[in-house]
Amino acid sequence: MSDDLYGLAMTVLHPGFEGTSTPDWLRRALGEGLGGVVLFARNAIDERLVRQFRAENPDVVVAIDEEGGTVTRLEVTDGSSFPGNRALGVVDDVELTEQVGRQIGRMLADLDITLNYAPSADVNANPANPVIGVRSFGPTPELVSRHTVAYIDGVQGAGVAACAKHFPGHGDTVTDSHLALPTVHASREVLFERDLPPFRAAIEAGVRVVMSGHLLVPALDPAVPATLSRTVMTEILRDELGFDGMLTTDAIEMRAVAALAAPGEIVVRALNAGVDAICAGLCDEDGLREMRDAIVAAVRAGTLPEERLAEAAARVRAVSAWYAAQEPLRRQAHDDVDEDAGLRAARRALTTSGTAALGRGPLVVEINTRFSKAVDPATPTGITAALTALLPDTARVQMEAEGELPPFDDRPVVLVVHDAARHPWVRETVAKALALRPDVIVVDTGVPAPPDGATHVATHGISRVSAQAAAEWLLT
Repeated sequence: MSDDLYGLAMTVLHPGFEGTSTPDWLRRALGEGLGGVVLFARNAIDERLVRQFRAENPDVVVAIDEEGGTVTRLEVTDGSSFPGNRALGVVDDVELTEQVGRQIGRMLADLDITLNYAPSADVNANPANPVIGVRSFGPTPELVSRHTVAYIDGVQGAGVAACAKHFPGHGDTVTDSHLALPTVHASREVLFERDLPPFRAAIEAGVRVVMSGHLLVPALDPAVPATLSRTVMTEILRDELGFDGMLTTDAIEMRAVAALAAPGEIVVRALNAGVDAICAGLCDEDGLREMRDAIVAAVRAGTLPEERLAEAAARVRAVSAWYAAQEPLRRQAHDDVDEDAGLRAARRALTTSGTAALGRGPLVVEINTRFSKAVDPATPTGITAALTALLPDTARVQMEAEGELPPFDDRPVVLVVHDAARHPWVRETVAKALALRPDVIVVDTGVPAPPDGATHVATHGISRVSAQAAAEWLLT
């Protein structure tokens, strides 16, 4: 038995943390060989912070969710400079998707971030999906596959590792795995024809990392979520699809798995299933030590083979080594600045009906559809800000979910909604507004449901550039 079981255990643990500087417990853990750190918007990410990590452990895998669009950690205050996957899928130009991926990769490379937990390779087969939606490139495996590959090529072409998620596919669910355990009811045949092709394409394209989805998929394993299933993680992903890179969990504090057992047990079960890295987005020193000690105890008790733990640690180190070898690509990407890539994509992604030529500031009514837990709560739709930049007399009213419309005066009215296709009450609110004011303009930042006869703008996602593109159209 290895004398360094604690070191192996620390290598496979990748926690997040609170605060805007490296806490003492995290510094100590990095010095002890902690394999990864996960960054969130709450950390106020900059080069200084990442340098603090690397001063303690130069080989640490620094990871982040920077999908573009709805999910951004670096640009949460003003919104992303890049539209999300759905918008890119609507445009369906793989060269443009690769350009966007490269610019996101360049942004991460400049911060010395190793790994982007993106793209979402999920096929959004269910329009009622509450957590994927516009994070997916679209509803068909062919579309999602080609854009998944293009995005990976862009990010990894900038010298940053990409991650295809959420295996074996989170697109056909009606439950948010942050809140409860979703079930995918499709047959094995449907899963292999619809959900798995984007992951197969990602693997063939050389993606460095795959993230597991906290999903119950009875056709593959009726007993446990995919993250904890050796059938799904090893027999299918490794043996059938041929993936030999690092396999990471989605965050283990998500209720889909957190409700099943204590963190230490979840970690050991995931490692036994074939996972290599444990993402623990909400963590502190006690939680980290608890997980480390559970891994070591399981190896000593014979319930987790030491060879499996060593294999997992080696795959984490392989991602770090790959990243180190990409330094020439990162230097090249640093000089390959394309500041307009995101806005070009956002403009091309707009789908519109009717006409609009706002000549004065409108009343913007923001219907506050609650975003999924994957979206930072500070993320703005940006429509009001974009309109105000062009028309300073723009006014704004926020309407809470299923609330009452404000009174309208003679100003133009712009109704901002999100995922109207998924929310009957949103569609009912739009209908009420149109009954009062047939000239109401509807802007949908999610999966849209255009009302008959109304001027309608669909951005297919939330980002600063999507809002700017919509505002520009509304004034022309």
